[in-house]
Amino acid sequence: MADPKRISLHVRGVAVFGALLAASFVLTPFATAATPPRQPNFGPNVYIFNPSMPLSQIQATVDTIANQQVPNQFGTQRYALLFEPGTYGSSTTPLNFQVGYYTSVAGLGQSPGDVVINGSIDVYNQCTAANNCIALINFWRSLSNLTINVTNPTFGCYSGEFWAVSQAAPMRRVLVNGLTTLMDYCTSPSFASGGFIADSAFENNQVTNGSQQQWLVRNSILDKWTNGVWNQVFSGVVGAPAQCFPVQESCGGPYTTLPTSPVTREAPYLYQDARGHYNVFVPAVQRNSSGTTWGSGPTPGSSIPIERFFIAQPSDSVEVINAALFFGFDLILTPGIYNLDQSIEVVHPDTVVLGLGFPTLIPQNGNASMTVASDDGVLLSGMIFDAGPTNSPVLLQVGCDGRHCDGRDHHGPFDPSGVYDVFFRIGGAEAGSATVSLVVNSDNVILDDIWAWRADHGNGVGWTSNTANTGLIVNGDNVTAYGLFVEHYQQYEVIWNGNGGTDIFLQNEMPYDPPNQAAWMESSTVDGWAAFKVADNVNSFNGYGMGSYSFFNQGVNIYAANAFEVPTNLPPGSMNDLLTIFLSTAGFGGILNVIDNTGGPSTIANPDTPVTVVSFP
Repeated sequence: MADPKRISLHVRGVAVFGALLAASFVLTPFATAATPPRQPNFGPNVYIFNPSMPLSQIQATVDTIANQQVPNQFGTQRYALLFEPGTYGSSTTPLNFQVGYYTSVAGLGQSPGDVVINGSIDVYNQCTAANNCIALINFWRSLSNLTINVTNPTFGCYSGEFWAVSQAAPMRRVLVNGLTTLMDYCTSPSFASGGFIADSAFENNQVTNGSQQQWLVRNSILDKWTNGVWNQVFSGVVGAPAQCFPVQESCGGPYTTLPTSPVTREAPYLYQDARGHYNVFVPAVQRNSSGTTWGSGPTPGSSIPIERFFIAQPSDSVEVINAALFFGFDLILTPGIYNLDQSIEVVHPDTVVLGLGFPTLIPQNGNASMTVASDDGVLLSGMIFDAGPTNSPVLLQVGCDGRHCDGRDHHGPFDPSGVYDVFFRIGGAEAGSATVSLVVNSDNVILDDIWAWRADHGNGVGWTSNTANTGLIVNGDNVTAYGLFVEHYQQYEVIWNGNGGTDIFLQNEMPYDPPNQAAWMESSTVDGWAAFKVADNVNSFNGYGMGSYSFFNQGVNIYAANAFEVPTNLPPGSMNDLLTIFLSTAGFGGILNVIDNTGGPSTIANPDTPVTVVSFP
């Protein structure tokens, strides 16, 4: 028998859903009587620019947002800056601006060449004092779907496209003509720590990696890439450096280079067609691919008209959002904070949930923020999942507990689900706890740029405060991950239970704050917890370019026996280019072996020195 409470909630949601759907669109003042275009109501924090606007007006708007957001690490403001097709700025009057926290910048063309910025879109170091200027906390911002002709000749040292970021700051579908740097070398010490580029091209100059400790570039085109620090990974990248791991005088490095990506499906994106009508484009699945999807013609895939989307505002109830999803609508989450007293439930296959301006989902009652009850074609992109005040067993669950959500035939690898630029926080912005951040039960899922972070600074931070066991659990088979960043969880940080899985790039930091060794033990005889655990019953898994770092700061020696643990029956060469490192010349303890008692220690005895295993078993 159906649950009467759920039926009542559903009916209440349906009662107001129709009115809210009508309010999701407004007629533009330029509409004609014959064919009035429908302007989506994206809310007050989505700014849409067009080439007919005075450049001074655009400049003033983006500068005002940047001035607020550049220092606003744990603020509640969220913004999306969208540029309609056309050209902005010129060689004499360029458009140059910075991107701060919780700001997504995107072109609204169908291809990157449809929106051209003559200027630069930059992220610089943050300076807390003289000689303490770093990019280590430049998180939660994005750049996508446009062309930058780098034009800032009067900027002195800052001449070029500067994208000095760390985690959760992806660049997708971008063409850059001119010098690009991933570090801000204009102020010292200029440390930066990791990032993600996909489906992008860099022409007519080099990409300066500089101080970036780790980086993943996927399915892109490079003119030239300079240097590496600890862990630089390239998958399906034309012009990538040759394989060279660990660092060698003959070839530089450290570079992990895969000529093709095994299976990809690029993130969905919002665009305008030739009539100015809004759509969301869903790229097609690719196999064994390299280069961009758009360099030699339109990106393969299909479009969903905006009318098929429910455009949610932070003030909308979960009942209303779930009613829209139940009736088969796709979902756009506009910028803001969504306090959720129950889970958003994605129930149909091929549903797209697209975030604009880093919408942030916070469970209020120990619930999951979102559950996906379909195994096929669900695409989730551009969201932050924060832990709430009551511990949640999981924040995002993709697929049902019993692996398959229904009895129907599944499209499997022909229609994989995807999770793109989805980020998790346990503490930091506000106090919270969650046992697991992300659980993937479905087969064939593509994970593409995930940062799961148990906060090491900010609000509600402490060993017994922002508690969280594990960042990611994969139960599905044939799951492929590109760009896993998983940090500071208190037990296994990643648990991989599915067969046929692949992870290309891992950046991990073990927790800084175990109070003593007894509080952080995998078992009575195993010190610490491995960062990445492939379950004993798994017989096929491949890993490439995976790093785990340690730094224990509680004044006592803390050790982890291994950074990686895998079954003894994996085929030879399943694990490739692994490293550990102790992060500082201060601190205590460290990691005793890279993988399964192999590789040797990275501890305070050999700080800042990578310890590597090239192939295992």
